[in-house]
Amino acid sequence: MRHAVKHKVISGTGVVLASCLFIAVVILANTALTSWRIDLTENKLFTLSDGTINILENLEEPVQIDFYYSKTAMSDFPLLANYGSRVRDMLEEYAAHAGDKLILNIIEPETFSEAEDQAVASGLRTVSAGPSSDRVYFGLVGTNSTDDEKVIPFFQTNRESALEYDITKLIYNLAYPDKRVVGVISQLPIMGNENDKEQSAWTIVNALREFFDVRDLGVKLQDIDDDIDVLLLAHPKELNLRTRYAIDQYLLKGGKAIVFLDPLAEQDRSQPDEANPQLLPKLESYLPAFLKTWGLKIEEQKIVGDMKAAMRVQANIPRGPKEIDYLPWLRLTENNFNADDFSTSELNLIHMGTVGAIQIKEDKGLSITPLIETSIESTLLERDLILFQRDPTVILNNFKSENKKLLLAARIEGKITSTFPDLNSEAEETEEKIENPNHLAEGSINLILVADTDIMADHFWVRTQNMFGVPVPQPIASNGDFVINSVENLSGSTDLISLRGRDKYARPFTIVEEIRKDAEARFREREKELQASLDETEEKIRQLQEEQGGEQSYLLNSELTKEIDESRRERLEIRQELRRVQHELKKNIEKLGAQIRFINIGLIPLLITLIALMIGIVRASRRT
Repeated sequence: MRHAVKHKVISGTGVVLASCLFIAVVILANTALTSWRIDLTENKLFTLSDGTINILENLEEPVQIDFYYSKTAMSDFPLLANYGSRVRDMLEEYAAHAGDKLILNIIEPETFSEAEDQAVASGLRTVSAGPSSDRVYFGLVGTNSTDDEKVIPFFQTNRESALEYDITKLIYNLAYPDKRVVGVISQLPIMGNENDKEQSAWTIVNALREFFDVRDLGVKLQDIDDDIDVLLLAHPKELNLRTRYAIDQYLLKGGKAIVFLDPLAEQDRSQPDEANPQLLPKLESYLPAFLKTWGLKIEEQKIVGDMKAAMRVQANIPRGPKEIDYLPWLRLTENNFNADDFSTSELNLIHMGTVGAIQIKEDKGLSITPLIETSIESTLLERDLILFQRDPTVILNNFKSENKKLLLAARIEGKITSTFPDLNSEAEETEEKIENPNHLAEGSINLILVADTDIMADHFWVRTQNMFGVPVPQPIASNGDFVINSVENLSGSTDLISLRGRDKYARPFTIVEEIRKDAEARFREREKELQASLDETEEKIRQLQEEQGGEQSYLLNSELTKEIDESRRERLEIRQELRRVQHELKKNIEKLGAQIRFINIGLIPLLITLIALMIGIVRASRRT
């Protein structure tokens, strides 16, 4: 009896000591091991990228970042409180990597304090924790040795996946305040209109301005200055000779460029000619002379269609509204991108619209590296079909795969001759002849060619959300990342590229998509058979009516009635079959969804329970 009591005392003491040890380990871990993390996410979203580490380790001048963090007032916002802890931990990890080159101050501003005055002066935004509570500050202010200041006014929870990118971008802009220059030549309203608030600059231009000095060069140039690091040429459909010559000489002098051409620029708002309103305005851009010099061609009046990458849209078809694949709009994923090129290696999703196909017509000795390609289930569609056909099902019915990939964007490098070997061969009577004693007849080019301009349009890659009364553009695709990566790479910087596109904008159920596409393909095939059958029946009826003439034969009318009844019965049967196909589609998707829910909700907890029971049984058997 005494032995049993002593054993219980020892067991109780052991439990108390184990609990104390556990609490001590937790406290020690929270205070001394805050920078230790194990990142088990598929895309390593919580691990500093190589680009961030490289920037931090190569800081030449100290950068100070003040993190304004109302931890106490934030307790009323559990979501913000958890996010605040993550931001603080990440900033501490930044400081650990940068050493004494990054000075981190974590500040909890009190009401009417000097710290609050400084936060307000720096432009930080706040939210109210309650009618009678303090304001919540949750932002970042960075300064460098020359007193340049960059601010994140408020860490938005819906940008959590871009947290590392936003912080690293702030530090990068402070470390390298002298921005490289991007010159823009565009016949699209990409730069906006300062005198018209409704015509604001496209989001891609505002994104570029965060890293570069973006200058509008206009469309009528005498020359391109040497301080232009990268030329962005978008939809150059009607450039005069002098401007084209300036572009040619800029490229041959070693200037870098990203060129956007398009067989059908959907954002081109050109109006028909008043003298001939029936004639469609020019909505395409090809730069044929330049492409010919480079041995390339973009097929005119042709639009790329990709059955595998077709974007899902809502369309009004004769039978009513329906969700359908729209072939001219492409939803491109990792399989369509060059995984080894800086511009595309970190991307996961790009949306493009009415794209052209880049074709290699002649070997000019250039290095042509594919960046974006379609799947093999692609073809070239007639542009007029896209322009005038409002029913996407007709476009689908006209699709016939060429069983080959089509090139949508490429990197072009190498030695090439001038597009203007005879300087004034294209001089028009209305233009003065060009005199250039320093004319370059050959040189090396380095550019990225994209057969689409709509890739930059806002509605293809951003949606605007209202956060605490502030409109915030949210990317739904990596279009902006691709453009900025390309410009950054052409200008000689790649550190920030590894940060962009790390978050998956969409995680589709690929098996569900395959089931849906297969069922819809069968549906379209049966639908085409139905239409062919109806057309054939109508032709038979027409012939019978012509043969009948004026004779009202009972036998002929009976035959006609029978033919009509058979066609109606056939149509009814095929429609029933089509409904069965749709029902099977829905059934398969629901079945797959039920299986996934069972695995996530039931199977995993059941396995854990069984393992725990087995461990308990084994331990019990050992005691006995």
